[in-house]
Amino acid sequence: MSAFASDEAARVSRHLLRRRRWRPLEIAAWLAPPALILIFPSRALLINEILILGLFALSLDLALGFGGLVSLGHAAFLGIGAYTAGILASRGVNDPLLGLLIASALAGLAGLVTAPLVLRGADLTRLMVTLGVSLLLGELANRNAWITGGADGLDFTVGRLFGVFALDFTGRRAAALYSFVVLFVLFALARRVMRSSFGQSVQAVRQSRLRAGALGVPANRRLIAIYGLAAAYAGAAGALIAETTQIVSLDIFDFHRSADVLLMLIIGGPGYLYGGLIGAAIFVGLRDLISGATPEYWEFWIGLLLVALVSVGRERVEAALARFARRPYLTRPGEAAP
Repeated sequence: MSAFASDEAARVSRHLLRRRRWRPLEIAAWLAPPALILIFPSRALLINEILILGLFALSLDLALGFGGLVSLGHAAFLGIGAYTAGILASRGVNDPLLGLLIASALAGLAGLVTAPLVLRGADLTRLMVTLGVSLLLGELANRNAWITGGADGLDFTVGRLFGVFALDFTGRRAAALYSFVVLFVLFALARRVMRSSFGQSVQAVRQSRLRAGALGVPANRRLIAIYGLAAAYAGAAGALIAETTQIVSLDIFDFHRSADVLLMLIIGGPGYLYGGLIGAAIFVGLRDLISGATPEYWEFWIGLLLVALVSVGRERVEAALARFARRPYLTRPGEAAP
């Protein structure tokens, strides 16, 4: 019996080790954005937007795809990160990395504080609570115009990265590369965390809280932790928006931002980290392409894509992609590769 347990533990350990390795197709995919930024500098702003929204969608994937926590107010943490970075820069703390770290930390703290409220109810209650938090923070920002700029917004100047690289519109490539590095580092961290024992326990809680509790997993603490991590990632995305545009306005808290990022995650698929990145690229790419032809109706075509995706079935689309690429990391955690 002891030998069987040892063999099983060794097998699980080897499986987790294989999953932590970076596949050749993954490496190639991560090399594409910086190459595109350097080759097509005129598209650097668009690529930068995709990268930032990809990070925002990744943050929602941590909460929804892995933790099972639905949200209609994820823009609350995006706004906290953006305004934190903006206020710091306007008060003279204009180092981009320091602003990013502080913004991410404050957003993560806000996530930890609000998580118990989110966990109190079922899905519909959670939707209302998260939406209410976002609306509340937006109104607080509006009322405290002395520090946020109110309806006029907050404009500021961010210092050069490492004292060399400008992150404003004169340094479009530097800003996009900065966003790429931040996204890659945070993605690699999320990849490691979600494939660790902590990540496996979070997924166990999502699948069955009762069964996870029977195995000794503290369900509430795991969900609070993953929600706080997701909020910190959203705060980092907000800080990137502020630092690369050097302006923050109240629309950062708008409902459409929470709805858009949810749509991106639905398009890309929740629960395997890459879904948010893929969804952001498809969403922004289609928006840019369609709005050039029919600017009034681009949302109609995005909606039509969503309806078609739901009608066909995500499993069929993912199975076709997995068969084409023949790589197991295109499947969700816990699913067998085709």
